[in-house]
Amino acid sequence: MLTPTQKSVKRIFDLSISIIVLPFVIFPLILLLLIAWLSTGKNGLFVQVRIGMHGKAFKLLKIRSLKGERHADILEMKEHETKFGTWLRRSKLDELPQLFNIIKGEMSWVGPRPDIPGYADELKGEDRIVLSVRPGLTGPATIKYRNEDALLLKQQDPKTYNDEVIWPDKVNINKEYIKQWSLRKDINYIWASITKR
Repeated sequence: MLTPTQKSVKRIFDLSISIIVLPFVIFPLILLLLIAWLSTGKNGLFVQVRIGMHGKAFKLLKIRSLKGERHADILEMKEHETKFGTWLRRSKLDELPQLFNIIKGEMSWVGPRPDIPGYADELKGEDRIVLSVRPGLTGPATIKYRNEDALLLKQQDPKTYNDEVIWPDKVNINKEYIKQWSLRKDINYIWASITKR
């Protein structure tokens, strides 16, 4: 588990990078939100409840990539995904608004990805160490499963495969990340996320 000093260093790093990046992403973000609105017919900003540090729920921000309202599983998501949305998700630019989640202190640049209710908030015992840090925009589990959608679509039962294979593996990866945290590793994960496509 991170010490109070390590958490402070991580937070200062998050804010410093965010302040540097923010001026460069404002115009592209506005443009992408406008295109998302035109392609989906709804507000280009998508807001969803996710589980954050200490199991506290927060509103995660994304650029909308799907039409309609009902997206219960990966199959329905793919069915309602626009062409622009497909590009957004592949490029990960749909995550751009999460810069504001980071600035607000709800997320970090690196950490476990925030899940919908029913996963991280139900962790038990030692696994709850995953909730001791802010969820991240990227991280070791995110990098390993950067093609998660494609992997799930190959399964006969995507939800069961996620719950029994991918999710437990992510928990183990994130536990090791927290136990072995260093700022240098966070920088490496950010670089890997940018360069590995």
